[in-house]
Amino acid sequence: MESFFNNIPSYYRTAILVGGLILLWVFEGAFPRFYFKSNRYHHAGTNLFFTLTTAIVNFTLAFLIVKACSFTTNKHFGLLYLVPLPDWLHAILALLMMDLIGAYLVHLIQHKIAWMWHFHKIHHIDTAVDATTALRHHPIESIFRVIALFVAVITMGIPIWMVFLYQTISVFMSQFNHANIHLPKWLDNALSWIIVSPDMHKVHHSHFQPETDTNYSNIFSIWDRLFGTFKKVHDTTSLKYGLDEYQDEKYQEIGALLKAPFDKPLNQ
Repeated sequence: MESFFNNIPSYYRTAILVGGLILLWVFEGAFPRFYFKSNRYHHAGTNLFFTLTTAIVNFTLAFLIVKACSFTTNKHFGLLYLVPLPDWLHAILALLMMDLIGAYLVHLIQHKIAWMWHFHKIHHIDTAVDATTALRHHPIESIFRVIALFVAVITMGIPIWMVFLYQTISVFMSQFNHANIHLPKWLDNALSWIIVSPDMHKVHHSHFQPETDTNYSNIFSIWDRLFGTFKKVHDTTSLKYGLDEYQDEKYQEIGALLKAPFDKPLNQ
């Protein structure tokens, strides 16, 4: 595995992620959890635009992650180097720590700090949450997430191949837990004890703030359960997506979403 992810061409990773997204998107169309009024193709096009901006940000700042990985690997710097670990255990702990710091904590912080929330909220403005919603992040938020991953790498001590492994799993899991699909209740409940299931994450996109401020995890659900931010809703079909003050149709367009962090909602 180390050799594979150390040498994996970028187009391989792209193919894996795009293939997963297409598969989930097709499945959603055939067996949707919710039937939305919005045009699926227009909705996907809007969200795919933000995939491009995220890719640009990640490519531009990739040198930070590469430098951090090179430093920690060469110097054996970081908490995971304090005790000699077999590669498999190092990889598992690295995945857990990148998920905790690079996904859960930065996500939680963006909900708690007002100026950061204004950039994150375009992800929550989506009223037709599906697999493509996983891609809807303001470019400034993408910078927050790169910085959080950098912190995880430099403090824990994580080689570059483990970062590639994490990013591949993280993106696919984000697409999966946003997907507009319905798993059997027993299966969704069972999965939610280990990973973030679709019904678990649907709660996070509720327009009702006490539900929005829960279920922050991306890969492993353990963080929400451990830190008391887990919320279970037995009937997710009753949820309403989006933010009440951003229900106007203009907020589903690229231009309005890019400007949303700097605009006042129409009803304020």
